[in-house]
Amino acid sequence: MSGADPLPALLIAVPVVIVACQAGAAVCRRLGQPPVVGEIATGILLGPSLLGWLWPQAQHALFPATVLPYTSVLGQIGLLAFMFLVGLELDLKSLRGHTRVAVAVSQAGMVLPLGLGAVLALALYGDFAPDGVGRTPFVLFIAVAMSITAFPVLARILIDRGLYGTPLGALAMACAAVDDVVAWCLLALVVALASAGSPMEAATAAVLAAAFAVAMLYGVRPLLARWAERADRWRDAVVLVALFSGLSLSALATDLIGVHALFGAFLFGVVTPRTGRRIEVSAARLRAFTVPVLLPLFFVHTGLRTDIGGLTAAPELWLWALAILAVAVLGKWGGAAGAARICGRPWREALSIGALMNCRGLTELVVLNVGLELGVIGPQLFTMLVLMALVTTAVTSPALTGLRAKAAAPQGPPQRPVHEGALSGP
Repeated sequence: MSGADPLPALLIAVPVVIVACQAGAAVCRRLGQPPVVGEIATGILLGPSLLGWLWPQAQHALFPATVLPYTSVLGQIGLLAFMFLVGLELDLKSLRGHTRVAVAVSQAGMVLPLGLGAVLALALYGDFAPDGVGRTPFVLFIAVAMSITAFPVLARILIDRGLYGTPLGALAMACAAVDDVVAWCLLALVVALASAGSPMEAATAAVLAAAFAVAMLYGVRPLLARWAERADRWRDAVVLVALFSGLSLSALATDLIGVHALFGAFLFGVVTPRTGRRIEVSAARLRAFTVPVLLPLFFVHTGLRTDIGGLTAAPELWLWALAILAVAVLGKWGGAAGAARICGRPWREALSIGALMNCRGLTELVVLNVGLELGVIGPQLFTMLVLMALVTTAVTSPALTGLRAKAAAPQGPPQRPVHEGALSGP
């Protein structure tokens, strides 16, 4: 006998999640926070951390076991589309005029958190590594998780603060662009190591992933450039279907290689030309549906895996959570700010760059979910890292506001308006 039809329950869960996340985002906007902070917090509140603790029957009724596979798949599709958009908006031309400083800051903002994260991971390994997980993939994963910067959230904060077109904003975006590329390459290596059954399989996956990236950059990219020149002659719907089909097939390719579908979607976005009205319109339409409708399902999927109550089992768990937060802030904020200062930037600007690079947002959640699905980290450590991502993202806006206010106080004249660009999102 077949089970109950999950469609009615799904038709209740999806709008509730969307509305709840929009409400959380609206509250955070009013508080001067990026919307993603509210969406992450809402996802956590709908999980066992609050709703499941106060009213477990309501949580089980809203998210029955028959519905969870469908909400998860829809959220994953939204995530693939979002990663394509992140790649599409990743403009390495922003490095022009900032190459030396951007490379120095981004690499310091990677090397220091990687090193501190590796030391932290060695201390965490005995108590928090799941059974059967090797020391190397665990240490590498924690190190990468400490070094993430949320490129889309950083852009949104700069736009909201009127800093997107300023020298500070351009430098921060350039640093984040380099940071994102390096971080995703390292994560691909971690996924290959964790997924492979032997070192030879891991090496094969890494080689195939590198070959795929080269083929996309030097084979597919020129083809897409020629296609983009003629895309304006086609209907918007045709271009949208072509882009979505391309990101799906690219995601499938990297999934088959063994380095996760997200990398393929991201890489397809990187090689897709940003010119042409049809491509702009299609990308805007994809974002208009993905961000408010599908991504909230990913936030709730993350929230259902996050159990803050589980950290109350022992006081030392909260000490570990604080240690993770301290390492994350010291490594990312301290490393980026220190490098910017060494490169000759004033202290307040250096600290502002460090604050922006410390923002982790949705990108960190993507990484953490990959680690949990691969079995590299367990639920308790996942919860600690999710809280770290939430806190570091929430701190960014007030820290930047405070630093900019102090910098502007003795100068008097208001800042000149700048072009905000088209980048928007969580």
